[in-house]
Amino acid sequence: MQSALKASSKPDLAVDRDWWRGAVIYQIYPRSYQDSNGDGIGDLKGIIGRLPYIAGLGADAIWISPFFKSPMKDFGYDVTDYCDVDPMFGTLADFDELTAEAHRLGLKVMIDEVLSHTADNHPWFKESRSSRSNPKADWYVWANSRPDGTPPNNWLSIFGGSAWQWDTSRQQYYLHNFLAEQPDLNFHNHEVQNALLDVTRFWLERGVDGFRLDTINFYFHSQGLENNPPLPPEQRNDQTAPAVNPYNYQDHIYDKSRPENLGFLERFRALLDEYPATAAVGEVGDSQRGLEVVAAYTAGGKRVHMCYSFDFLAPEKISAAKVRSVLESFGKVASDGWSCWAFSNHDVMRPASRWAAGEADPTAYLKVISALLMSLRGSVCIYQGEELGLGEADLRFEDLQDPYGIRFWPEFKGRDGCRTPMVWDGSATNGGFSSAKPWLPVPAKHLSQAVNVQQGDETSLLEHYRRFLTFRRAHPALAKGDITFIESAGDTVAFTRRAGNEQIVCAFNLGAEPTKVDLGNRSLQPLPGHGFSGQASTGSIQLGGYGAWFGRID
Repeated sequence: MQSALKASSKPDLAVDRDWWRGAVIYQIYPRSYQDSNGDGIGDLKGIIGRLPYIAGLGADAIWISPFFKSPMKDFGYDVTDYCDVDPMFGTLADFDELTAEAHRLGLKVMIDEVLSHTADNHPWFKESRSSRSNPKADWYVWANSRPDGTPPNNWLSIFGGSAWQWDTSRQQYYLHNFLAEQPDLNFHNHEVQNALLDVTRFWLERGVDGFRLDTINFYFHSQGLENNPPLPPEQRNDQTAPAVNPYNYQDHIYDKSRPENLGFLERFRALLDEYPATAAVGEVGDSQRGLEVVAAYTAGGKRVHMCYSFDFLAPEKISAAKVRSVLESFGKVASDGWSCWAFSNHDVMRPASRWAAGEADPTAYLKVISALLMSLRGSVCIYQGEELGLGEADLRFEDLQDPYGIRFWPEFKGRDGCRTPMVWDGSATNGGFSSAKPWLPVPAKHLSQAVNVQQGDETSLLEHYRRFLTFRRAHPALAKGDITFIESAGDTVAFTRRAGNEQIVCAFNLGAEPTKVDLGNRSLQPLPGHGFSGQASTGSIQLGGYGAWFGRID
């Protein structure tokens, strides 16, 4: 592997280094996208076969969740070898073929880097735990017990219980913010940083266009190992962890989101800048200071390019007031930063069940909130299956695979419900995902929402996504422009997007009842091509239930 300290190559000025700003990124959970070899688990060759579908949808890039060698305790987010593909998913040659085909179709390729922790059978951890004098002894976070044998402090794991696990070889505790089988790397050790930058260079040399950085704010811990203070009940929320998890009872000021992380992110960005047109998006898991962390991590163009927080991933239903509050707060704390917005991913309940279930017309509701997402200032992540309107799968306990759900069942059913296989053909075995029994069952109710059922039906959610992404691409202001909110009431969100000489008015009704937006005595000119039927007369936009309008002020 090449050194992370390699001299910078001369930049290619013809390459668009700004492609990520306003990009629509389609997230693929590889276990559940397409099985090509009949073992019930999706793989890289399966993804290759479906790339034309993603390109046809109108996405700019794909983000592939982990496919590295792993014991799969957390389904790939526990890595044994950062620089190889798990045989379950294929080979490095398959990945190279995937990258080449994606690029041929005009898609960028982003991969999931899990840098905060490894699997407990990673060679680095095996060495580190072997003795306190091993050269890698300090590569992970080790600490002595308190005098009574209990863990060093009160830090908690997101997956439940103490964040410390006793190791009999070293007779010390090691830190794990997630599963006990996922020991945390010690980023205070520069050898660790160098090794992870070498991993990053390995994939850059293979032609990837960027990275999604898992748990980016968990890289550093306080070396003082201070106890986290309690969080008052009125300040608790379940953005980062489910409400039944005592993780929410602490203010996590010592175990994550540490200021030391900024220096590493600058080293990381310097490496990416050696490769034209690469980008990184960081996942920020912090329920109290998420936007502030995003602001710090994206400021000044010298850390990561963009981040996303959990503001729109929480169980709390999206509202007009929340959309404006989050976007305006981000604009204030991160005036020179950039966000990547998402309403869903592989860790949270699908919006069709989380938000749309109680609506009078769930499909119309999903159309308007997806159009809203794709109109906000920032980049966009779309999780596989959202374009079909798939709901959360209701699985039996015996079908669960997720250790998180098994631990907190039945109050929290885990993440398997949003990870069931993609449905391609409503009449085919397992929805066309696999000829074998899938690793998670395909819900029968998903079959009527399969790609082949919706394709060509102009009233379907799938065709809405295709239509709206075409509309978005035709208007650069929707991708890269500034945003200014317009006063509106109730369930209505309205704003302008401006880039260069183009200014677009966007208005959305998140409710079932008709409403209007008053713009004063102004002449409004509608824009075609988005599929919504809102109307406008002088100074007034009329919106039906779950309606939207796009146009210009003359």
